[in-house]
Amino acid sequence: MIEPRTLKGFRDFLPAAMIPRERLIDTARRVYRSYGFAPIDTPALEYTEILLGKGGAETDKQMFRFHDSGGRDVAMRFDLTVPLARFVAQHAAELGMPFKRYHIATVWRGENTQRGRYREFMQCDFDTIGTRSIASDIETTLVVHELFLAIGFTDFEIHINNRKVLTGLLDKLGLGDKATLVLRALDKLAKIGAAKVGEEIVATTGATSAQVDAVLGFATLAGTNDAILDGVAKAVAGNARGEEGAADLRAVLSACAAAGVPADRLKLDVAIARGLDYYTGTIYETFLTKLSSIGSVCSGGRYDNLAGLYTKQELPGVGASLGLDRLLTAMEELGMLPKAATPAEALVAYFDAERLHDYLALAALVRKSGIGVEVYPEPKKLGQQLKYADHRGFRVALIAGSNELAAGQCQVKDLKSGTSEAVALADVPAAIARLLAEG
Repeated sequence: MIEPRTLKGFRDFLPAAMIPRERLIDTARRVYRSYGFAPIDTPALEYTEILLGKGGAETDKQMFRFHDSGGRDVAMRFDLTVPLARFVAQHAAELGMPFKRYHIATVWRGENTQRGRYREFMQCDFDTIGTRSIASDIETTLVVHELFLAIGFTDFEIHINNRKVLTGLLDKLGLGDKATLVLRALDKLAKIGAAKVGEEIVATTGATSAQVDAVLGFATLAGTNDAILDGVAKAVAGNARGEEGAADLRAVLSACAAAGVPADRLKLDVAIARGLDYYTGTIYETFLTKLSSIGSVCSGGRYDNLAGLYTKQELPGVGASLGLDRLLTAMEELGMLPKAATPAEALVAYFDAERLHDYLALAALVRKSGIGVEVYPEPKKLGQQLKYADHRGFRVALIAGSNELAAGQCQVKDLKSGTSEAVALADVPAAIARLLAEG
């Protein structure tokens, strides 16, 4: 006998886990579409040269890479952004620019597993390609904000920074040619602290203590967004790239405020650098204020040069990705996931063996109203059927014997409170809807 087991970092999803997962995907899809983002899909496998070197040395090491039966060097996508760059470069003429897309799909990274982090996981991306306009950076911020409200969060912060500010500062300090190494170290600031980040910068770049102090002093700027912006502007003054990044940050913050984003939900955080090498402008990380320890649950940014690896056509882009699995882990810890193993709200009890057609007709009536309903498959004792309903997490049970059916009625049982109400068959959908509205 073969022992049934899954690989480390990979999971099966039972209905109780898959139902909230699909609901979250449906919410993301609805929000993305409301802003005009169109769906696409790309293969799970790409030629390795498409993916290699795009996310950094650590990401290269984490790729699932192998030779297929034809001897081709292939790898499984580690995110959805690099395949997007290849996709747009390949189909630009058909798509037209600017192009707005969303992509909800599985990706793979052979990294160490931890809370909310797996080797196979799903990303929910949205991106705008073909424009450098700051309006798209602003819209990206607004989409992230609306997405978390739609999911049901009110306590969250979108942290925003700009790679131009960081690289501009490093140019001023004489570390421009070591920017990738410095930013990679800086991205670990929240995890390992300033002292160890400083040590890593010295070890990887040979920076002087004065240079390290300047980098860390900049990264730890604090206060209101306006105060931090003033500090940023002072630090990058005289460097054109840094000044452009500061202006971009000011534009995003002021536009989002004008669009109604509360000040406490958008935080200028000059310490975030994003670990992937392809970011060039605005960058985002989103944190849950009640569970910040789980890390960023929605991240992204502007990448103006990525598609240049595949085409001479200029195809700048900006977007973000919802970390579905990490967010679901957080929602479970916060008690935000309903306990149900069925997507249907109501169960029709198969009470009288001679009246199956009536039960099927009742179920059809309820479904026409947009309410999910399941008919129990066997005429077992009512107690067994109600036990099944409780185990599966149905909200309502519909119970009707010969006498009720002859009278054109049905008992609508609220499985949450245990109370029942006799209702005319035609009114059953409305009675269920009232109970569902009560929660």
